[in-house]
Amino acid sequence: MSVLSIRTIPDPVLRSQTAPVTPSRLGSSGLKRLIDSMYETMEAVNGVGLAGPQVGIGQAIFVFNLEGRRGHVINPVIETWGDITHEPREGCLSVPELYYTPPRAQFAKVQGVNSDGDAVEYEGEGLFARMLQHEVDHLNGYLFVDRLEGEQRREARRAMVSSKFMEATQKINSQRSHEISSTFGSGATFGQATS
Repeated sequence: MSVLSIRTIPDPVLRSQTAPVTPSRLGSSGLKRLIDSMYETMEAVNGVGLAGPQVGIGQAIFVFNLEGRRGHVINPVIETWGDITHEPREGCLSVPELYYTPPRAQFAKVQGVNSDGDAVEYEGEGLFARMLQHEVDHLNGYLFVDRLEGEQRREARRAMVSSKFMEATQKINSQRSHEISSTFGSGATFGQATS
């Protein structure tokens, strides 16, 4: 296993639609090593989820560890329902130090397969549902800031082009690089839990 470099904006891989993992890769030792490395990377930066594009992998895969539930989903299909909520706040280690409340469905369920090709399903509400929606968005080339509306959207756009944000992103990437001690470089994932 290895701690992988996590991509931050404006890396174009974060805006790319992922390809499905092919059936021939399911069960392979290479895929299992990748998933183990994604878990290790996510945990090294205290993330609660990590999607393939965030580590430069253009395939439909994500890992998570939230609310006592740890898992991974390959080729997920998401279903959402319930009221649209704006809480709790979201962050993303690919968009460091910005926290907002994008609208998300209260409930979500993803179905897909695990690394062995066995069917998996995860369902939740609140923060867990928000995480599922956030990670699937990554696989479709969207960041949580793309879901913002109104003044929050304008504020996020201004923040992401500011020199202060760019300097903070460089500083965080440098710090994470040293903390992780990775031979792969610096990094950032989904978000850290915020209070």
